[in-house]
Amino acid sequence: MIGFWTLLYKELLRFWKVAFQTVGAPVLTALLYLMIFGHVLDEHVQVHGVRYTSFLVPGLVMMQVLQNAFANSSSSLIQAKITGSIVFVLLPPIPYSAFFAAYVLAALARGLMVGIGVLLATVWFAEITVVAPFWVLAFALLGGAMFAALGMIAGIWSEKFDQLAAFQNFLIMPLTMLSGVFYSIHSLPALWQGVSHYNPVFYMIDGFRYGFFGVSDVAPEISLGVVFGCFAAVSLLTLNLLKRGWKLRA
Repeated sequence: MIGFWTLLYKELLRFWKVAFQTVGAPVLTALLYLMIFGHVLDEHVQVHGVRYTSFLVPGLVMMQVLQNAFANSSSSLIQAKITGSIVFVLLPPIPYSAFFAAYVLAALARGLMVGIGVLLATVWFAEITVVAPFWVLAFALLGGAMFAALGMIAGIWSEKFDQLAAFQNFLIMPLTMLSGVFYSIHSLPALWQGVSHYNPVFYMIDGFRYGFFGVSDVAPEISLGVVFGCFAAVSLLTLNLLKRGWKLRA
């Protein structure tokens, strides 16, 4: 447990030392999204009877939780590999399960911190109520943990920064941007509604938004089951890669 707590502390300290960049910048980005889209569409669009600005806030919060959880674990691993400091993590007798837990928890902490920051910054621009806090917490924790584990896979697989950037730009960004953050899937043609149901991030956004407004495109129980299944699959894959030492031990 000493190894786990030390590694967790190191990972928390790593992003907190540059909190202006790792926490403040994503909050500002989300605020800009809200101001631009809200200004243009708030008077013209309602979704599920909710003002567009209010509808947009939970999606932005969850998007930032997911993207920053992924960014934290992936950037930490790729930096450690490139600088060679990964050896100081691999040499001590730290179980791979503790390695996994420390990275995921630290990434989840950053994601939640950014999400709370976005929520606090945007409540001045929209009317937000939380009708089901359990669903808000459940989807934030499971979604953030899944993307933290996915970030570990990306960091393990990548050997240079441009490979990690490709992973983020061609997988993570489309998954989050095309998940219903800015729209309800019922506004899409039937074909794209069907395609959206194959995107696990859609279930995270939809279930998270249900916790605020009590309305959703899919029953929250179904969404939670999908998200938990994806989290379990990604976690098992990550643990297997860590156990084998794939691309970590030369």
